Amino acid sequence: MARIAGVDLPKNKRIEVALTYLYGVGGTASNKILKEAEVDPNTRTQNLTEAQIASIRKVLDREHKVEGDLRKEVAMNIKRLMDIGSYRGLRHRKGLPVRGQRTHTNARTRKGPRKASIAIKKAE
Repeated sequence: MARIAGVDLPKNKRIEVALTYLYGVGGTASNKILKEAEVDPNTRTQNLTEAQIASIRKVLDREHKVEGDLRKEVAMNIKRLMDIGSYRGLRHRKGLPVRGQRTHTNARTRKGPRKASIAIKKAE
């Protein structure tokens, strides 16, 4: 099992797909990394040699920000927006959609489950 950037890649998948398990690496970036590392994208992860794994690691370290560093950078960017009090920062703080989506209906992913408005019965 190949371990790259602190993530265990799945054994039976093609390395092209397995690299997308890293945070910050998608399909296009995966192909670019493999081309630079001179590794065949159709190779299964379990069939990689140590030299191939080392070359993939080297390319990732040199040119791409992945996993912890990238997560930290994204979190810091969001924190900066909240600290300066920008509109986007306020939306992040309130847990509402940031990119202009409607909230009258929908937006359940950001707002969470509906809060039922239960009519309070008068004590008799």
